[in-house]
This record gives sequence, structure tokens and C-alpha cells, in this order.
Amino acid sequence: MEDFVALKNKYEEIKGKKLCLDMSRGKPASAQLDTVEGILTNIKSGDECILSSGLDCRNYGGVDGLPQIKALFASILEVDEKELIISGNSSLNIMFDTVARAMIFGTYEGATPWGKAGEISFLCPVPGYDRHFAICETFGIKMINVPYKADGPDMDFIENAVSNDESIKGIWCVPKYSNPTGITYSDDVVRRFAALKPKAEDFRVFWDNAYVVHDLFDGGEKLLNVLEEAKKVGNEDMFYIFASTSKISLAGAGISAFASSKKNIEHALSKIKFQTIGPDKINQLRHAKLYPDIDAVRDQMEKHAQIIRPKFEAVLEAFDKELSDVEGVWWSKPKGGYFISLNLPKGKAKLAVSMAKEAGLVLTSAGASFPYGVDPDDSNIRIAPTFPTLPELNKALDLLCTVIKLVCHKDYEN
Repeated sequence: MEDFVALKNKYEEIKGKKLCLDMSRGKPASAQLDTVEGILTNIKSGDECILSSGLDCRNYGGVDGLPQIKALFASILEVDEKELIISGNSSLNIMFDTVARAMIFGTYEGATPWGKAGEISFLCPVPGYDRHFAICETFGIKMINVPYKADGPDMDFIENAVSNDESIKGIWCVPKYSNPTGITYSDDVVRRFAALKPKAEDFRVFWDNAYVVHDLFDGGEKLLNVLEEAKKVGNEDMFYIFASTSKISLAGAGISAFASSKKNIEHALSKIKFQTIGPDKINQLRHAKLYPDIDAVRDQMEKHAQIIRPKFEAVLEAFDKELSDVEGVWWSKPKGGYFISLNLPKGKAKLAVSMAKEAGLVLTSAGASFPYGVDPDDSNIRIAPTFPTLPELNKALDLLCTVIKLVCHKDYEN
């Protein structure tokens, strides 16, 4: 361990530089957004908005989305086009609406609405995605922490919980390159999800496949198709699958997809048709022109990987060099996605995040990756390397590693 006084002096020296660095969220860098500049100009006349079917994308209609985009997402998610609804720019919006529909109408015709079922709960693998947890908190849904294992959430815990407690109505999952652990669920974990036997007939798995094509290295990690596995045991109605192009094209102007069983799709459309007369089909058409097939998407994601991969490598190299001998500190080494999960000794995360902020680096709030913003061990920090430039990231890493070594030093006193 480095000399304590030297670490303290270095921290004060960095503070004096008055840095202004932001690694608080997993945002695409401007360089990534620049790679899809053509989407802003690839429709040049109204004639291009009229499809061969006669559908005019400038007009109402097409509540479930354009056929070209349904075909594209069917390839990405490995589902049938009839198992898809294409919507606006945010999959988070669809997830919120899906919970809201269940609260108001129930998950199928004749089901008791969740809002009239008394206290209900969701299982939440942790650390996880803070916005998932915020949806539950908004609707007053109790959240239950589920620990992670090396290949995904603790399935023994999940199977026991859902089979014995009818108040458990759902679980949040980011199955590929999980936010923030970077874990991709193993085939065994996916099959066990598909075969769940919940006590609640209206239990649903919210399968947020946000990073389905977000590989950093050639080949990437493979995720088993949960809907196909569920069909083998008659459980297809249990799964709600979400994805979007928010980190493929433009983060604020992408398109999103909801996939599920045909029965669930029909139920959702029976409510959505009163919510909208149609999505932004012009934007869907822009995407269809930019990405005519899944190979075009893969080409796009390789461009992104060339921008993002050096940033992930910089983080991992810095951690290996600076933190390997710091007792109680460990981190994930993801092959894709947008995050690295950094873990400190118990009780150190809030302090480290606060000291980093004081010196000019904004990180995700300690505890954000847990329900109610409470990390029971106060140890996890979500690292988001994508948004800063590489020079900015290197400055941030120098500060972060200094802070961690300082707060973990045996001579440090809170």
C-alpha cells in the first residue's frame, strides 16, 4: 500500500485542479452519435414515406409498428414478428407502461389488477438498474433483493421465493451484460427462468435485453432465447422482453420494442390502441433505411465498439495497476454492455463517491444500483466509462484510484 501522506497530498493536488468530469450515467459519447449522422437526412421527400403496402408513414395508423422494423427486431430478439410491438424512443417508457397496465387492468383478461391485489412485490437482482427500481417505487411495489452469482441471479433463491409467495408478481432482469455487473446469464439460468413455477398465475419476468447487440469484442457472449425455452414448457405468457436502439442509433431519438407471447401482445394492444393512434413512423422509417437488416446493425455496433472498447480497457488497466493490491477491492470485467461494477470494502462506497465529487468527478450515487438507493454493505459503485473522452477518462481514473487507495488505507479515519 502506498504511503498515506503521499496519497493525501496527491488527492489535495488533484482537488486544486478544479476538474469537471462526469461518469454518472451510461450515456453514449458524442463520437458514437456522430456515426449515425445519416439518419437525420435519409428521408428526402414525402414520396419516400409511402410504403409499397400503401401505408403513409406521415399519417395515423400502424399502432404496432412498421413491418420493416418488426422484421429487424424479430431478427435481433429471435422472435416472431407477431410477438412484437414497436414503439417510441424509450424501452423504459414501455416498461413503465407495462407495469401501469398490470396495475390498472391486470396481466390478462379477467386477472385481478395488481393495484387491487394488496401488497405486491418484485424480485430485484442486485446490484441492478436504478430506473427499474424507481418504477417499482413509483407504484408502491415492494422490492426484494436477490443476490448475483457468477452466472446470473441466485436461481435457488428465486425459485423458492416465487413458488411460495403469491404476492411476488415480477422480477427485473438485464440478462445480457447485466447493468452494472456485466454478467450474461448462463444457459442453465435461462432454462431455470423459463421453467419457473410461480404461485402467482400473473407473475411476470421483465426481461430487459438492453445490451443484446452491445458486444465489445468479436463474437460476444451468447444469450439463450428465453421465449423459445419457455414455449417448451408452456410458460411463454410469463415473459415480457424489452429492447431499443437508444444506444445503437440516437439515444434521445431511437425506437423501442416489446416482445412477448401472442396472447400478451394482443392484450397489450387492446389497451395501447386507446393510448395512441400510432407511433412516430417517420422515425421508424429513418431507422429502417439506416438498418435494412441485422447485418447493418452489427456493422454499426462494431463502430461503437471501436470507440468504447479502449475506454473499458483503460478502466480495467488502471484498476489492475492501481487497485490489485488494495484489500477488499474487486471489479467486474465485462465483455460488453455499458458498465463496470466496482466493489470496495464494506462502508466505503459513499465516502469514495463523495470525495471524488469534491475533487471534480461525478459518479453514480453509491447505493443507486440497489432498491430504495440502499446498498446494505455500502460497497458497490457503478462505473460508466462511455461518455467521457479518453483523455477525460484517464484524468477521472487517476482521481478515482487515488480516492479508493486513500479511503481504504489502514491509516484513514472517517
